[in-house]
Amino acid sequence: MTIVKEKVRRTRLIQTERFVVAVEIDLVIPEDDPSEPCLEPETVNFLKQVKAKADEGDVDWLRKRGKVYEAISVT
Repeated sequence: MTIVKEKVRRTRLIQTERFVVAVEIDLVIPEDDPSEPCLEPETVNFLKQVKAKADEGDVDWLRKRGKVYEAISVT
């Protein structure tokens, strides 16, 4: 499958028990099936890294890459 350089910007939400992180990513439009934008391997790796950092609680790293929302406990 050939990937066309046309890209579409979208927001993805990464959710953990403690955080939700909103990050902007680029989706590419494949030449073979332009009906569905796809993720590039680098983007998949980035999303995995965001999830790992959210699991670790690395808020400083996360804030540099997106919006961070933290769950609060209701008592």
